[in-house]
Amino acid sequence: MRYAILSDIHGNLEALRAVLADCGGAADGVLCLGDTVGYGPDPLACVELVAEKAEAIVSGNHEHAVAGRLDLEWFNRYARAAAEWTRERLDDDHRGYLDALPLVREVAGATLVHASPAQPDEWDYLVSAEDGFLAFGHFATRWCFVGHSHVPGAWSLGSSGPEHLPGVTHLDSERGRRYLVNVGSVGQPRDRDSRAAYALWDAEAGRVEIRRVVYDHAATRRKIVDAGLPRFLADRLAAGA
Repeated sequence: MRYAILSDIHGNLEALRAVLADCGGAADGVLCLGDTVGYGPDPLACVELVAEKAEAIVSGNHEHAVAGRLDLEWFNRYARAAAEWTRERLDDDHRGYLDALPLVREVAGATLVHASPAQPDEWDYLVSAEDGFLAFGHFATRWCFVGHSHVPGAWSLGSSGPEHLPGVTHLDSERGRRYLVNVGSVGQPRDRDSRAAYALWDAEAGRVEIRRVVYDHAATRRKIVDAGLPRFLADRLAAGA
């Protein structure tokens, strides 16, 4: 079974459609790690498309914010403005749907969680070598997939010691090792690459590929500006920052 694993779509419909088109012939199923909304101009369309396509979805901090489960003071001013804007454009049914999403799921021998599996509702970022290695004691599966930082990378742990693989694009698993993989961001990459990022996971072969997909970020930028959202959120798309 091959899964496309998406995270941090952030209301970017152009990026989401491009990723779904890219994985259409390569994946048997879709998994989503949260933050379908926030920042971008098409939250409703993204929520509905992910709900239609994904086999399993977990909640991110932006879903919690829109559903009223996270104090908006937690966010910087740009994210807070986008969360308030997004909340106004979703009806009670959609907000209720987001509110009901779990923080953690297990699918095909993998743990799915938006942020750190150690404290999923504290929204800790996994970026450094130490961040990742500390998380291994908090999931029991061989694989764990996360998002949240918008930066792809991986960590592995086994009898031969730990390994941190920042920026990894291909990963072939080894017997006796466990893996934690950050799949990057579909809708707002922050690794200086404007292309949408997602992971293609072959569960049987034990192989992960981080794929990058060109999309029309200029169109998304125009929609952000036209919606009256902070211009910073539009300008960062082309820089992948």
